Amino acid sequence: MCGVAAHKSDPVFLHVRAGMTVIVDDGSEWRLADVIWVDGGARNPKVPTLFQVADVDTGVINWVNADLVTHTVPRV
Repeated sequence: MCGVAAHKSDPVFLHVRAGMTVIVDDGSEWRLADVIWVDGGARNPKVPTLFQVADVDTGVINWVNADLVTHTVPRV
C-alpha cells in the first residue's frame, strides 16, 4: 500500500478516514487509536470535526476533536 501525501499547509485531520490508525495527543499524553467513524461539521459535512476512536491498548471507545489527531500511522 502507498500512503497519501498531505499538502504542507493541510492539517493532518483532513486526511483521516475510518479504518485508519492515528495518534491522538491531548497535550498531557498521547495514545494510539483506530478510527471507527468520522463526523463532519455543521457548516460543511465534508470537513471532519469529530472522530470516534477505539484506543488500541485499552479498547475504550470515545469521541475526540479532530484537531487532537497529530499523526496517521501507515499500514504495513
